[in-house]
Amino acid sequence: MVTADPADERDLILVVDDDPDIARFVEVNLKLHGFDVVLARDGQEALDLIERQRPDLAVVDLMMPRIGGLELTRRLRANPMTAVLPIIMLTAKGMTVDKVVGLTAGADDYLVKPFDTAELVARVATTLRRNREFREVSPLTGLPGNARVGREITDRVRSGTDYAVAYIDIDRFKSVNDVYGFVRGDEFITTLARCLHRAVVSVGLPPAFLGHIGGDDFVVVCAPEQMRPLMERAIPDFERAADDLYDPQDAQRGYVEVKDRRGTIQRAALVTLSVGAAFSTGSRRFTDSREIIAVANEMKSVAKGQWGSFIATDRRLSED
Repeated sequence: MVTADPADERDLILVVDDDPDIARFVEVNLKLHGFDVVLARDGQEALDLIERQRPDLAVVDLMMPRIGGLELTRRLRANPMTAVLPIIMLTAKGMTVDKVVGLTAGADDYLVKPFDTAELVARVATTLRRNREFREVSPLTGLPGNARVGREITDRVRSGTDYAVAYIDIDRFKSVNDVYGFVRGDEFITTLARCLHRAVVSVGLPPAFLGHIGGDDFVVVCAPEQMRPLMERAIPDFERAADDLYDPQDAQRGYVEVKDRRGTIQRAALVTLSVGAAFSTGSRRFTDSREIIAVANEMKSVAKGQWGSFIATDRRLSED
């Protein structure tokens, strides 16, 4: 049986249907499976309700008075405040064309009446999960974001196994954006993502985890013994690839020329990587993802004080 996760805050589902029997059927069954539910009788009432409450998902009937399901979906998608609200379309018709029209209008999924309880709950739960996963992924690199990074470390804490966290960013990344613009800067970020991914795959089992916190900041979570070989592969791989992203004359001379706020030309060396590594092992144990990320970030600041790519390791590590 698929149910809402009791450990999470209860999701609020908006049900929009002018048939009171169907609306009540959906409401009762979703509530039985751990969801909160609010009802609207048509699209106009749904729009008014959404202004007062923020549902996590909408179940919308296709055929309704005043504002029907298709028009409601189009309006929700056109509003930046509701553009990403997941929508499941209800239709009494089983024709393919009706499904296509609903999906084209912006619906995430559809249910054909009559439907059973299991299918209803499964589609609601699956659409909510897919929407969360989409929101947690970096649109630039496709890698998991902050929330997923925190959960990964929390899972390692709960498992009781030793683990390590690396916080990585690009040195002098601002100079790239200043000289070439953000589009070229994004190429440096995606290149680092690919290099880190290749390194993560190369260390084998147990599987290491790679997340993109934002900008040029990345986090790797792995077994302690995987940390150094992983970084020793990723760093030279990135440096070689990054050199090819510069204009040839800049790459050849080993620096770019950047104007400071006073208009003075400054030389900025080519990018390198700073890595801060922290370990939860032996008698040095972290019980909160934020603590070990903070230590890794502190070590990254230490690495930035060194020339070239550098890995700074937390030396407060204690072994049993």
